[in-house]
Amino acid sequence: MLIIKKGRIVDPASGLDMTGDIAVNQGKIEKIAENIPVSRDDTVMDASGLVVAPGLIDTHVHFRDPGFTYKEDIFTGAKAAAAGGFTTVVCMANTKPVADNEKTISYITEKASKTAIHVLTAAAITKEFDGKNLTDFKKLLECGAVGFTDDGIPIKDESTVEAAMKMAAELDVPVSLHEEDPDMIDRPGVNKGIVSERLNYGGAPAASEYTMVERDCELAYKTRAKVVIQHISAAQSVEAVRRYWKKGAKVHGEVTPQHFSLTEEIVLEKGSLARVNPPIRTEADRQALIKGLQDGALDIISTDHAPHSREEKQRDIKDAPSGMIGLETALALGITNLVKKGYLTLPELLEKMTINPARLYELPAGYLAEGGPADMVLFDEDEKWTVEDKFFSKSNNSPFIGMELTGRVKYTICGGRIVYPQ
Repeated sequence: MLIIKKGRIVDPASGLDMTGDIAVNQGKIEKIAENIPVSRDDTVMDASGLVVAPGLIDTHVHFRDPGFTYKEDIFTGAKAAAAGGFTTVVCMANTKPVADNEKTISYITEKASKTAIHVLTAAAITKEFDGKNLTDFKKLLECGAVGFTDDGIPIKDESTVEAAMKMAAELDVPVSLHEEDPDMIDRPGVNKGIVSERLNYGGAPAASEYTMVERDCELAYKTRAKVVIQHISAAQSVEAVRRYWKKGAKVHGEVTPQHFSLTEEIVLEKGSLARVNPPIRTEADRQALIKGLQDGALDIISTDHAPHSREEKQRDIKDAPSGMIGLETALALGITNLVKKGYLTLPELLEKMTINPARLYELPAGYLAEGGPADMVLFDEDEKWTVEDKFFSKSNNSPFIGMELTGRVKYTICGGRIVYPQ
């Protein structure tokens, strides 16, 4: 039996916040108490000074497998996730071939079953991401998909989105949407504003996002589907989600650490490392995202972990691909920029990274309870560290390299096994 001793046990699902012990046996939590006696055969982990929380859940990652495994693969992605405190992740469907068929979904789920954490996958909404023809939702769910998304490509056709939502509502599964109208974008990855003008870049205006968000929130309200508005970046998008959420739509606002941590000026410092879709925007937008996290309009924090090779990201910003890795810095960015600055309490931050995504996908995860899964992260919420150009991910495309953060993962436990450090 594994006995975790003297940690600060924080479980947002139940409201538990206590100093005590957790006994783990055969992959499950056997007991939570102030003091659990230790026998000779037990393995003891001293958690003094550490927070013990449910394993983090990221419902938006790109593991690039199959098709782009020079950037990342399912095994390296899982190692990066474990290093960041994540015990469950959901992969996006923009693989090659696209995850729109039973063979590709089966490949991903079979390979994922061999990792040390829970790696799940979404399937594509439309065939080959064509934005028109729906995939066979029922068959793809039967082979292991847990939701549907064309992430990376917006679905412009309203009737297609509505049909997808109706099918998702019937099957009671989430649909996740990338909201950027390409007809309004001069060049993606950088906010259309003072920085794009200075770089003569073109840029993507906030309106390209919030006009689609408004449309799809209305469709979510109409169809009663569970809809995730992915990686929200604009203040007007937050307001649209808030308005429809308050009306009773099953709409979930997702925000990434890069969008609540940075502003568009980071592009001037980090260049293509800070190019991401949708782009990092203004301080007013950042504050609106934080407000959305505070009042519940934004209820999920995901990384949009998007690896690219060093060579790709060393290109001129106009030619480099958009995206950045995020699994290994996400918790620290939340602690540094939300908790330590007084915007959220630690349980409020963890709620958006554990039980909220678990409930959305109806996963048996995201909580600490006797009889529940022994999926946990142990971290020092006060330890300061500098992000180095050294990751468990195959890629290193992070604009946070060189920055000092607070909060460091010490152990990740999945199914009762220590999966980080390995």
